Amino acid sequence: MAEYDLDRLVLIVTGTTLRAEDADRPLANRLADEVRKRLPAESGWRCLVISDVYYINDEDLRDCPVISVGGPGVNHLAGVFLRELSAALAIDGILLIQMDVALEDLRASIWGMDHEKTVEALNTFIGKGYLDRFIQGVLRQSGETPV
Repeated sequence: MAEYDLDRLVLIVTGTTLRAEDADRPLANRLADEVRKRLPAESGWRCLVISDVYYINDEDLRDCPVISVGGPGVNHLAGVFLRELSAALAIDGILLIQMDVALEDLRASIWGMDHEKTVEALNTFIGKGYLDRFIQGVLRQSGETPV
């Protein structure tokens, strides 16, 4: 990944199962487009969608801001985050958005109990300001003024 500045890279991580590739990767690409819209073009920040296997096996990526899409059944990183991150929004048996609302830890996880609920979780993450807060944290951590 030499062509990527890891100090200015936001990662969106999906699972590597067929179900994740079919259902969650399009959601991750949609989220990546939303991230790109919110990052100032002149800042040099980039957003990239990668697999959970790649992320988990590359220690250099661990310092990048990251959003996991899809649940622990299809995304191993979501299983790790389930144990490590607090819930920002949890609707029991339906969907989960995990992130540090203080924005000191720039890791997040978005998923639902099925594909439709994962779509709902993603729409909530984008539409209810969680993504905007996450981007503010990214910019603040890099010393830039959030827009």
